[in-house]
Amino acid sequence: MRVLQILKIFLVLLALLSLWGCGANPERHGPPSESDIASLEGMILALGPGVSAEEAERAARVALQHARELAVSYRITGSPLWHNTQVNLGIKERGLCWHWAEDMEARLLAERLETLEVHRAIANAFNPVRIEHSTAVISRKGDGFERGIVLDPWRLGGTLTFVPVMEDPDYKWEERQKVLAKKRQRLAGRSAVPG
Repeated sequence: MRVLQILKIFLVLLALLSLWGCGANPERHGPPSESDIASLEGMILALGPGVSAEEAERAARVALQHARELAVSYRITGSPLWHNTQVNLGIKERGLCWHWAEDMEARLLAERLETLEVHRAIANAFNPVRIEHSTAVISRKGDGFERGIVLDPWRLGGTLTFVPVMEDPDYKWEERQKVLAKKRQRLAGRSAVPG
């Protein structure tokens, strides 16, 4: 009986938090500003020689617009962590950071960019204190993700954060494939039976 009372209180608190939710409201976001597009375009062009000006402008416009579209599609109404809670409880279907990264990557790949590449990155994969975080990264073709630009719509609930990978003040990024390989190694090590 006591467990049911605690569960009811918890559910009421969750309902109140959903009404209060702090964070971005994508319905109030208009299309991306021309100054944001120009800023991201400039960063992409600065990746180095060989980057097409047309592709830099297109990638910037697509990334900024798609972040907003995803926020509407995911029905973001509160903070990213609150939205994660709703997804993890089954209230909402998508909107975890890796959903944003996956969808941003797919949208940019659909542009068939020839002078730019899209990568995936993960931060905090082995940090016991902070939650793991995923993002998409855009770089000049042939450059590693470390020389790219983070395209993170999750951290501000649909407003795109774009910053050079190595200058991100909030996250230390690792290439997704390397993180997944480390995880497989650790899993294999734990499942190995001592002889």
